[in-house]
Amino acid sequence: MNLRWWREVGWRHAGGALAVVFAVVPVLYVVSAAVNPLGTVVSTDVIPTQFSLVHFRSLFADPGRPFPRWLFNTMVVCVVVTGVQVFCSALAAYAFSRFRFRGRRGGLLSLLLVQMFPQFLAVVALFTMFTDLGEAVPGLGLNTLAGYSLVLMGGALAQVWLIKGYLDTVPRQLDEAAIVDGAGHATVFFRIILPLARPILAVTGLLAFVSVVGEFLIASIFLTDTRVKTLAVGLYGIIESDRSNNLGVFAAGALMTALPVVLLFLYLQRYIVGGLTAGSVKD
Repeated sequence: MNLRWWREVGWRHAGGALAVVFAVVPVLYVVSAAVNPLGTVVSTDVIPTQFSLVHFRSLFADPGRPFPRWLFNTMVVCVVVTGVQVFCSALAAYAFSRFRFRGRRGGLLSLLLVQMFPQFLAVVALFTMFTDLGEAVPGLGLNTLAGYSLVLMGGALAQVWLIKGYLDTVPRQLDEAAIVDGAGHATVFFRIILPLARPILAVTGLLAFVSVVGEFLIASIFLTDTRVKTLAVGLYGIIESDRSNNLGVFAAGALMTALPVVLLFLYLQRYIVGGLTAGSVKD
């Protein structure tokens, strides 16, 4: 009986336990480093043995590393880029899902193909382009949040496939009923499709938000001025200057960086769980 239980169920529990340990141990180490008053690699254990908020106070008190400014810069870039990416992806997904036109299949495959190549491959071309652009329009050049946001908006259609897959499950009878009542495509999209697509918009928005928060490679090249750095670049500068003694400050910053992501997930959880289209059409 025990062997049969192990073959059918037990191995799943063991795998789940290992996955939990694998995910929790790094988090515990970061928390331990953040609350450890010494804040060094040698003195930090997985389980916290001391508690102090000195590293959190250091983040907001040291003018040489303006953490509040980095946090503000990151939130501005995240909100703008996430909003543009989700909105543009939703528009394109609606067109691919509801319309039939020449080049539709090729367009979808082209989007999929482009997403296979990371944006970092074009960083040399982007750097040259925005260097010249900054000479003509200083507000969109290097070391500007607007220019960096514009670079990230190049992936504005990154969520088309996810949103299209969801829109394909929304009954077309809703569109047809609205069109019969005199609604145009814009009315159908904004007043019918978007409210019903809240679950997938929440998921794609969260994915886009997390990717922008953690973006480092392009930000480290485009943002070198201390006042315009994002959290990823700023925190890397802290740990790079002294990898051992600055671990506590870096860990405290990492926890503060994760806080907006956690709050956003908790807010969007009500939209992520369940589908809003269930029962909207009776066959």
